Amino acid sequence: MITVSKEIKEACPGFAGVAVYAEVKNTVYCEGLWEEINAFTEELTSTTRMEDIKLQPAIAATREAYKRCGKDPGRYRPSAEALRRRLMRGIPLYQIDTLVDLINLVSLRTGYSIGGFDADKIKGATLELGIGKADEPFEGIGRGVLNIEGLPVYRDEIGGIGTPTSDNERTKMGLDTTHILAIVNGYSGADGLVEAADMIQELLKKYAGCDSAQLFFFE
Repeated sequence: MITVSKEIKEACPGFAGVAVYAEVKNTVYCEGLWEEINAFTEELTSTTRMEDIKLQPAIAATREAYKRCGKDPGRYRPSAEALRRRLMRGIPLYQIDTLVDLINLVSLRTGYSIGGFDADKIKGATLELGIGKADEPFEGIGRGVLNIEGLPVYRDEIGGIGTPTSDNERTKMGLDTTHILAIVNGYSGADGLVEAADMIQELLKKYAGCDSAQLFFFE
């Protein structure tokens, strides 16, 4: 179950989200997936200007949510924006594993900052989306201690597991992951969430051995 705190509803009244839960099989590398990633990279870099990235609707809405929650989106970029900027600078997308690479592709295509978690590492039966507090402990994946004050953050019964800038090391996916929880954050509203969720499901079925997935909408 995923709930949205009063503070998020007040700061971001248009927020809507969708979560995809599925049983999966992760792999180190997937050639077909990387053909899709490389095709998107070529399309993006040939049709987009760097200054236009922050204007993409889902990215622009996430940046506005940061401002409303108390964070500077220029210093702490949403992950979808950071990924697109990386490609525009001519730096290839880093290859992690199939599940992470798959979520990155959907994020790049849609502009949504998507949390990808090992569902079996989440503690408790409920996640709540709130706003990060001063000195709240959070270890970003590959980033060390991250200052999440003013960032939207999902918390399980132990603490924060994901923000639009970075997810937490504690719940990150790996080659031993067998259940994924992917959360699409619609700070621009519900429009586009179904398409993003369908894209995740399609890629999980093509590249991660998924037979079926469950969808959960929340706001």
